[in-house]
Amino acid sequence: MTTAPPESRDRIYRSPMALVGGCLLLVIIGWLGIDAVVSGTGRTPWLALAVLILVVPLVVAFTLRPAVFANDDRLRIRNPFRVIVVPWGQVEMFRSTFSNEVFVKSGTKYQLWAIPVSLRGRKKAARQTARQAARPSDARGSGRGLGLFGGGGMQADGFGGRTTVPEGPTRAETDKIMDELREMQEARGQAKASQGEVSVRWAYEIMGPALAGAVLVAILAALG
Repeated sequence: MTTAPPESRDRIYRSPMALVGGCLLLVIIGWLGIDAVVSGTGRTPWLALAVLILVVPLVVAFTLRPAVFANDDRLRIRNPFRVIVVPWGQVEMFRSTFSNEVFVKSGTKYQLWAIPVSLRGRKKAARQTARQAARPSDARGSGRGLGLFGGGGMQADGFGGRTTVPEGPTRAETDKIMDELREMQEARGQAKASQGEVSVRWAYEIMGPALAGAVLVAILAALG
């Protein structure tokens, strides 16, 4: 009896700023909402409760929920209202413009909500690259390449000596992540375990409570 090989461990990509912002928003919304439920009069507690049921799932959906999981076989994209599983063999290309996106071979495009494009990060990386290019070559090579534990820049040549490897351009953090995903797709796109169909599942656990909250808010607003 043969057993299937264990699935490789996922690399998980998320936005730290979204996580921090989502937690702060939930604390503020919870504090104001619970205070209104406990201290409010008339329809105010019910309206506050309905707003909580509506708003909390949406905050979770757009801040805490988005994540990208990548392993040797597939890319799993957890967006606010959908979960998309794309085997590497189905990935056509990645594109980074004003948002990071993956195109599958059918032509469909999916946005990577958990890996937002940072124009500020790109500008900062461009400035660092410009400063590196402006420095003299001997200054760029000095103090680097400290052997096994060094920060990089040195490699052994064919005669037992060492030579300096020029530094590459600085990249924004999200652009580095997209480079990693491209490398994984190039390495695993033809593997047998990376074939299959794209699957999409709607996040009813988010959509259901939010819809219920919206209906309650509408009813209470109509009742005055």
